[in-house]
Amino acid sequence: MSRPFVLGVNYWPRRKAMYWWSDFDVAEVRDEFALIADIGMNVVRLFLLWDDWQPSPDVVSAACLKNLETVCDIAVENGLGLDVTFFTGHMSGPNWAPGWLLDEKASPPARYFKQLVSGGEIVTGGYRNMFSDPVALAASRLLLKTVVMALKDHPGVWMWNLGNEPDLFAWPPDSDAGRAWVREMTDLIKSIDDQHPVTCGLHVASLHEDNGLRVDQVFAETDVAVMHGYPMYLPWSRHNLDPDLVPYTCALVSALCGKPTLMEEWGGCTNTPGKPSEVWEWTAYGEPRTQFMASEEDLAAYVAAVLPKLVEVGATGAMLWCFADYVEELWGKPPCKESKHERFFGLVRPDGSLKPHAEAIRAFAKTKPVVHANPARQVVLDVSPNEFYTTPAAHTVRLYQQYLSQYEGD
Repeated sequence: MSRPFVLGVNYWPRRKAMYWWSDFDVAEVRDEFALIADIGMNVVRLFLLWDDWQPSPDVVSAACLKNLETVCDIAVENGLGLDVTFFTGHMSGPNWAPGWLLDEKASPPARYFKQLVSGGEIVTGGYRNMFSDPVALAASRLLLKTVVMALKDHPGVWMWNLGNEPDLFAWPPDSDAGRAWVREMTDLIKSIDDQHPVTCGLHVASLHEDNGLRVDQVFAETDVAVMHGYPMYLPWSRHNLDPDLVPYTCALVSALCGKPTLMEEWGGCTNTPGKPSEVWEWTAYGEPRTQFMASEEDLAAYVAAVLPKLVEVGATGAMLWCFADYVEELWGKPPCKESKHERFFGLVRPDGSLKPHAEAIRAFAKTKPVVHANPARQVVLDVSPNEFYTTPAAHTVRLYQQYLSQYEGD
């Protein structure tokens, strides 16, 4: 029997963004989850902001846990499942670290560090490496045990997730250490809950470099393979709304790890209503920044083109980034102050009205897509995973050109 193709969305509330756990509003969640379900989606990915969830390494916030239970209840009421993401971590530009992990003398343990936020405020200095620091490891185990034990039998839980693009928060010492960390955390969850699948939210950087989190090794330890990808961020895409790039990354991950892949994060930011696609320029985090901003209509066409291509490569689903544009009251806070494009990634506008690409998803959902066990398009991997990771960026680009040539004219 064919599995339904999952349609989902990554969620932060439009009025709260990353501040919702510290300012929880049940009515807001109820309204927004009802809208998500009405569009035709069935999974919501949410993020346990580490700073809110663990005020000290030996304490998990009882208030946050109670609120998550409420969110699970609301999900069930709306026919939704939750992809619950731990150790957040990196999010939308800044890195959000709990105060107990901070170390003014430490360098940030990630290559692409931009800004550090703790306690809702921008702070200076660095923090210890979550993959190797004993206090962080003990805290991680406690957070997993507490949340999984409390919610393992809740019908609102769909999947457990070990992080959001964790390489942007810290790098393991090497790939063996990265795999060992994933194995330990997965095994810990499984010792409590052997019913729900486990994944780890890797993104396309894990196809560009050996950052200690190789897709073949990480997804050998988890139940589910996932990928995050955006053509407008990648110089090797054919153009900013290249509809083949996101499906290709799923096919490449599957070729490397031998499992079907969920496109867990994809999409694009839109220009203000009525304006054409254009490139914005500003200064972000002290450096010049450019960003392609699609017209609402162009992004809708892109979404409509990508979805069937994801089905063709055997992807198990598509989860858009993200639910909402953020209200103007948030624009002076991280991440919106510096990362201006993050204000406009939503399916819905700040007033709650739907953008055109939400309707594209609704239309696709009505076709009742299913997962293809025998994908019509695949990546032919002509090197071993070990060989791939000797020069991963070069192989990723080369294999994309082969993929495009193979299916040209389809």
